Amino acid sequence: MSAFKIPLIGLRADHFRHPLDLEATTNLKQLPGLDMIVRNLLGPLAEQVSYLENIASSVLVGEQQLSELHTLLLEACKILDLEPPQLYVRQHPVPNAYTFAMRGKQPFIVVHTSLIELLTPEEMQAVIAHELGHLKCEHGVYLTLANILVLAAGQLPWGATIAQTLQAQLLEWLRCAEFSCDRAALLATQNPRTVASVLMKLAGGSPTLANQLNLDAFLAQARAYDEISKDQLGNLLKQALTAQLTHPVPVLRAREIDRWGSSQTYQSLLESRPVQYNGEAKPKGGWRNW
Repeated sequence: MSAFKIPLIGLRADHFRHPLDLEATTNLKQLPGLDMIVRNLLGPLAEQVSYLENIASSVLVGEQQLSELHTLLLEACKILDLEPPQLYVRQHPVPNAYTFAMRGKQPFIVVHTSLIELLTPEEMQAVIAHELGHLKCEHGVYLTLANILVLAAGQLPWGATIAQTLQAQLLEWLRCAEFSCDRAALLATQNPRTVASVLMKLAGGSPTLANQLNLDAFLAQARAYDEISKDQLGNLLKQALTAQLTHPVPVLRAREIDRWGSSQTYQSLLESRPVQYNGEAKPKGGWRNW
């Protein structure tokens, strides 16, 4: 592991979880029976299908297979204090990465080849760490259901209104959960510009354009995003444009990570001084639970 990166021994999800993620997760937990349905009915089948599909059609990363990616995974896991999941590389033209994990089962991450071609090794580690953030925050149960709903929209054996309401709530949760995972990416790379660069390339990058992109200009663009929401119409337009998205728009994610990267919360985590996720400092003396 690079000498300048600090392992965060004893790191817990609540040390970095985004407040919006906490709120959205709390709302989902209040839905009666949802957790049980996913864990006992939908989850096991979806897990088996997805696992078989990936082991049959992807390459499993390891010490003897794509070893540089394996090293990036192990480094990120050590920093985030997490057991390494399986990592697969899949041939696909759309840059993407995703995680599948049910509690008590073997989790795995899948990364598309087009994403690897787009990013530097440090940026690739940020992507891996982002996916590890889903595992660290135990997003697996609701992540599974969200993926099922997105893929099978309108085909579920529930009433249309119930399915649409649940889908809207899950999409909202997904967007909020991404903010926590971006923070995990920052904790692993310990460089806010690396995470922001990944988001910039996802927004408008390609292997041929990557060296022409200007990160400072993109961060200025991200900060300008706030100007649009200073009136009621701007807020309504934002909500309408993002309601069906599984991820927040890249400029919003870049703005959030730019802010958090300069916060006392982030700096305290690197100094092993625990703070609550909302920024209120805790006493020195090592990691504590709260």
